[in-house]
Amino acid sequence: MYAVVATGGKQYRVSPGDRIEVEKLAGEVGQTIALDHVMMIGGEGQAVSIGTPRLDDAWVEAQIVAQKRGKKIIVFKHKRRKGYRRKQGHRQSLTALQITGIHPTAAQDEAQAEVVAAPEPPQSESPVSAETDATPEETPAETSAE
Repeated sequence: MYAVVATGGKQYRVSPGDRIEVEKLAGEVGQTIALDHVMMIGGEGQAVSIGTPRLDDAWVEAQIVAQKRGKKIIVFKHKRRKGYRRKQGHRQSLTALQITGIHPTAAQDEAQAEVVAAPEPPQSESPVSAETDATPEETPAETSAE
């Protein structure tokens, strides 16, 4: 199962067990937080739910692993032939999150249960009879069009 969450003006595709770095969020290391701006939830063999723009009852549970700062970037301003030069550095404050769980809406839970509980179609016993049944037949609409 995966989810697309938005935080800090960016969107992230996350699954349980993933570790992501987002812009600084309030909280201490080891604290559990909820990311409630979930835009989409899906997975293999499951129905995909897409929000408009977000899913109301869905949330992603994450644990704060670290509060740190990113790599330093240099901002250099220069105007040629004027003697104007300004150098400035910037380090963005980041929060490292470990995704512990994805909690979809109640409607999503019911849809996933239906997908899992759907019975398989019965298999035919002889492969020859299955091939003869597979020949297309003309419908009345096709014959009247000719």
